[in-house]
Amino acid sequence: MSPPFTSPRATTMTDANLNSETPNTKSRALGNTEQNWCRAMSSGTGITVLALHLNKSPSETLFLHKILQQLQKNHPLLRSKLHYNTTTKEFTFLTSTTPQVNIKFHDLQSTSLLLKDLYTKENSQISPFHLILEHELNSNKWSDPNSFPCNGIEAFNANVYALSEAKSVVVLRFHTSICDRTTAVTLLRELLELVQVSEGGGTNKGIKNEGEGDMGIESMVPNGMAKKTIWAHGLDMLSYSMSSFRLTNLKFKNTKWPRCSEVVRLQMNTQHTARILAGCKSRGIKLCGAMVAAGLIAAHSTKSNSDQLKKKYGVVTLTDCRSSLEPALSTHHFGFYNSAILNIHTVKGTENFWDLAERCYMDFAHYKKCNKHFTDMADLNFLMYKAIQNPSLTPSSSLRTSLISVFEDPVFDNSIKMQHEIGVEDYMGCASVHGVGPSIALCDTIRDGALDCICVYPSPLHSREQMVEFVDSMRKVLIDGVVVI
Repeated sequence: MSPPFTSPRATTMTDANLNSETPNTKSRALGNTEQNWCRAMSSGTGITVLALHLNKSPSETLFLHKILQQLQKNHPLLRSKLHYNTTTKEFTFLTSTTPQVNIKFHDLQSTSLLLKDLYTKENSQISPFHLILEHELNSNKWSDPNSFPCNGIEAFNANVYALSEAKSVVVLRFHTSICDRTTAVTLLRELLELVQVSEGGGTNKGIKNEGEGDMGIESMVPNGMAKKTIWAHGLDMLSYSMSSFRLTNLKFKNTKWPRCSEVVRLQMNTQHTARILAGCKSRGIKLCGAMVAAGLIAAHSTKSNSDQLKKKYGVVTLTDCRSSLEPALSTHHFGFYNSAILNIHTVKGTENFWDLAERCYMDFAHYKKCNKHFTDMADLNFLMYKAIQNPSLTPSSSLRTSLISVFEDPVFDNSIKMQHEIGVEDYMGCASVHGVGPSIALCDTIRDGALDCICVYPSPLHSREQMVEFVDSMRKVLIDGVVVI
């Protein structure tokens, strides 16, 4: 393995100044949502990974150091470390004033040895790129806060893997407390633009966000939008708690063994994708409604006598709150500013796909219009924390809080031509779910008109064979839906 390629580090802090700002750092206590991501990390949820497959040799990726350094200059959160106070049991961001990029290079030999360890009979057909993504999703240096060195641990780092003399994989790994999906998507776009500039094309826009990361989402919710009486909080938490035991899950394959996150990819051609998007538009709904409906129908079809049963399923929809906050934030403002809405849907097995898609989306839209993504934020954070502390509160101690999680809006990526010009053959981005979370997390992107959805699930709670079959069933439901549109 090649030695790490690092930039000069900032002066190491001592125990005496950990909790106060120094000339080289500033600190901020994390908000409740950010704290929860730190707590969830102990069991494996909250590792965000962006992986790029390049037709460049590892020696040609040395330019990344300068580019990542520029990204850190533009985005203070990428310079942050996490510190855990063992007395207060709370986490703090320590943000350096200077970039401190650390890229670890894995040569061809070390990458080959890694892939040899990762290959099994079950995943023998999976590409090296896919396996490296899964490996990074399960590389959890944040798992034990008590083992943190006194000067904290970076919330962002990078790895380069040599696949051959002419191909490599670049992986950027983030603590989710600094990187929601909007952050990951924007970072990818800024990264690609900087690569293009470094190769003689385009111009550097010089994006800067000096106020980035100064406040958590809770501190920026507009006055009145999160208002709820103590009585209402109690009723909602009781309702969520009781409902969780009545929700139907996919069959659990193995509830005893240690878990990891694995990925299945749902891809469709441009023709089918266009018809799905057209079907959504004509009904006044978003793609998330169709994705959830396909998932619910696929899940219900796995039940015996599914056409005679009514089952309740939990769906969590994540929405980007940046435009609704005070002050409003741009998509270039990095951090975690997503909020969640939990809906419970009853499925009989006889539903029409588009009717179910409309119902799923309209239920979510109604809750969002009622500001439930703000009013229930504290409740859902509390229940998530309790589930982390007490897995037995969830079915089979599985830590499953819903069947599906989905994003309100898909990512639209029309930069494939530019990506190919600068050597990006493929990319995937997602976050781990093998701690607390859903049975399947859907991360959908429309790439030059074609649907490409990264589906993350906890293994061996669910097997790869099971989830491949589930995703194939979802694809069939979607295609059948547009055939009769």
